[in-house]
Amino acid sequence: MHPSAGLIRITPMLDNDFMKPESPDTQLIRLLDRVARADEVALRELYDLTSSRLYGVAVRVVSNRDWAEDVLQEGFLNIWRIAKDYQASLSPPMAWMGLVVRSRGLDFLRRRASERADRMQELDEVISDTVAGDSPNPLDMTIASEQAWVLHQCLSQLENKQREVVSLAYMRDMSHGELAEQLKLPLGTVKSWIRRGLEKLRGCMAGVG
Repeated sequence: MHPSAGLIRITPMLDNDFMKPESPDTQLIRLLDRVARADEVALRELYDLTSSRLYGVAVRVVSNRDWAEDVLQEGFLNIWRIAKDYQASLSPPMAWMGLVVRSRGLDFLRRRASERADRMQELDEVISDTVAGDSPNPLDMTIASEQAWVLHQCLSQLENKQREVVSLAYMRDMSHGELAEQLKLPLGTVKSWIRRGLEKLRGCMAGVG
């Protein structure tokens, strides 16, 4: 009988047998570290792994899916710029990236609110300067009805493209950038048409008033 017969054979285990799968956080931390070193491949991997969840964050902030797509892109551009500032000891990677996207979303809403306020002020000035006059009650229904009729008549006198951009900008609350994208026009052209359209409206409404 061979001396080794009946003995349990022990096979040495390789180091790989002890290795556990990389945790999601560890994987994201590693990718952020590579992004901080300007690794574009790592940014793409990071986007593929996290974009769906971060898109959900953006939707919750801006409440609009189209806007959320813009916010998500801005968020990843910011992550690319500030990845070197991320500290794993202070925050889990998804929480940190979620905060970046949420911040971009709030900035987006502030920009839209500011743009809308500026545009509405322009239109309000056109109306109030030329039609409202010295009415003691600017909310009076008669004055409001007159303003609406005059505005409609003057809008109809604009060239088709000017009328379209002015109507979309003020009546449908679209930004200059959104108008340029929808109409397939340069941003400068859209801004120029809106400016000229308002000038013509001001002159028309002043004549009617």
